[in-house]
Amino acid sequence: MIRHLLPPAPLAALVLALLALAGPAVAQAPYMEEMTWPEVAARMAQGARVVLVPTGGTEQSGPHLALSKHSAIIRAAAGAIATELGNALVAPVITVVPEGNLSPPSDNLRWPGTVGVSEDTFARLLGDTAASLALHGFRVICFIGDHGGSQAVQARVAQALDVAWRPLGLRAVQISAYYDPGDEVEWLAARGIAAGAQGWHGGVAETAMLMAVAPDLVRPDLLAPATWTAWSQPGAEGDPSLASAELGRELLNRKVAAAVRQIREALRP
Repeated sequence: MIRHLLPPAPLAALVLALLALAGPAVAQAPYMEEMTWPEVAARMAQGARVVLVPTGGTEQSGPHLALSKHSAIIRAAAGAIATELGNALVAPVITVVPEGNLSPPSDNLRWPGTVGVSEDTFARLLGDTAASLALHGFRVICFIGDHGGSQAVQARVAQALDVAWRPLGLRAVQISAYYDPGDEVEWLAARGIAAGAQGWHGGVAETAMLMAVAPDLVRPDLLAPATWTAWSQPGAEGDPSLASAELGRELLNRKVAAAVRQIREALRP
């Protein structure tokens, strides 16, 4: 997986030859999936050597949030992080992640629409994705996820890759500061949202962030307090009616700032 980290000579020469044809990257957008391969090569030639690998999810979050909640939030956040860093691009979001056991179904897989993979499958996907990006010249690969069940696997894969790659001048980093920037409960409480009303899954914070980045994925007529006991219906907790797009933007700004700090720290010699 890590032996061949440079393009074959003919391809490398072709990349250099086509850089002039690529021209400036379109509006300096950070999302690789929106670029052609010569545009990616041009951005790398301009200094983009950091790449974010965002992981979202396809899971239930109660009746008021669409299944793509995590993926929509992390895509927007990763774009903001890459823009702030200035030398980073964003790989396509990994939208299928661990969600519980398949047989018998557990956790989010107890609700229709949730799609999950095993932790082993997820780890292999992360490793192959990172290797693909390193192959073409990215030097720092950052895993960043919006789903709690992905964090431990990402950390393990990042650590293993980092140990193997450091002698080659490459880094792999799990951006833990994004998922848990610290003191969020206290921060929300200071804005009048009591800890008991905040919830976690499908609660105030997640609803607010989705309102900020993709309001069409929120069902405003279904925002109501919910109590989640032993993974029972409705599959969410807290009082999402207390959420707002403005609150979501503030929450995302805090998470983006924490992630940028961690990545910059990792880039220090």
